[in-house]
Amino acid sequence: MKALLLENIHHLAETVFNTSGIEVEMRAGALGEDELIEALQGVDLLGIRSTTQVTPRVIEESAHLTAIGCFCIGTNQVALDAAVRKGIPVFNAPFSNTRSVVELVISEIIVMARRLTERDRELHAGIWNKSASGSHEIRGRKLGIVGYGNIGSQLSVVAEMLGMEVYFYDTDDKLALGNAKRCASLEELLDVAECVTLHVDGRPGNAGLFGAREFGRMRDRGLFLNLSRGFLVDYDALAASLRSGHLAGAAVDVFPDEPKGRTGDFVSPLQNLPNVVLTPHVGGSTMEAQEDIGRFVAAKLRDYVKLGTTTLSVNSPEITLAQSPGDHRLTYFHVNTPGVLAKVNNILAEHGANIASQLLGTRGQIGYVVTDASLEYADEVVQAVSAMPESIRLRLIK
Repeated sequence: MKALLLENIHHLAETVFNTSGIEVEMRAGALGEDELIEALQGVDLLGIRSTTQVTPRVIEESAHLTAIGCFCIGTNQVALDAAVRKGIPVFNAPFSNTRSVVELVISEIIVMARRLTERDRELHAGIWNKSASGSHEIRGRKLGIVGYGNIGSQLSVVAEMLGMEVYFYDTDDKLALGNAKRCASLEELLDVAECVTLHVDGRPGNAGLFGAREFGRMRDRGLFLNLSRGFLVDYDALAASLRSGHLAGAAVDVFPDEPKGRTGDFVSPLQNLPNVVLTPHVGGSTMEAQEDIGRFVAAKLRDYVKLGTTTLSVNSPEITLAQSPGDHRLTYFHVNTPGVLAKVNNILAEHGANIASQLLGTRGQIGYVVTDASLEYADEVVQAVSAMPESIRLRLIK
């Protein structure tokens, strides 16, 4: 098998694959659609981060592609439905870089509250401006967290430890941690919070979440942070709020259009504004996080190709079935319609295949079954199951 890893994925992923006998090709940057299709010819496993877009066309024209790993939290860069309709599970790292993002958020809040970017620029320019004017502690300030998932909830705990008063809003009913207060609406959060930070997912419905109306509703001289997705925010409206003095500072790590590699031209309406912290999508880019992500996602891909395990897949049924030594495994993605499992088992019985263990899972319109037999599956079994009208993808694992 062969894996293609893009966008500077940690070398530990290569080690995990090589140890399992999987050939690895590593490339530093992201690839466009045509380049990706060409690079995926003969490739079984694809590893990406946040920039490479795996479109339905890429999936359709990559016949060997078996599984995709997003070496990051988000998966909106992958056409998930198109992938699972081809029997391609997608995996990510929902927890590995949480702490790294939280620490960056806290540091940026402090930098903005103390106006350290401006003091830094002045001192580099030879200006000694020792003053407390405009500089504040974060203790006692009201932090509003939009999105209370893995990152938002951990940020809530850390911020409260530093003495901040935490409010949060999430479309799902999430348990408040510590003394955090749940807001019934985004508007309620904006009315109370002095500092607002976004930590929502990349679903299309969240596009344009923050614009002129939301910035206008924020408290005067508030602080704003976005370390989740670039397309959530109207940055022209944010720049206008900063220039007018309505907002006192902003920190942004993600942008609608980002260079595909480590280097590249960058343009934003937020450039050269005072008390604005701009970082090149490095929220989860610590050595600790990238190492853990490399290990975690590579192990998920390895376990899928070697065992058929789909635990924590973001788009397919989750199946984990222990395999006994000597058993032969058949994994089977199919359209989720009544009677499919019975038809598969009838075929196995007709050809004398004795089932040792079996597990079926469904997710929406897709079903996935893993079947172990004590004897090797005959070619006739594979052909008969593959010929079923419900079949999507069948693999044999010895």
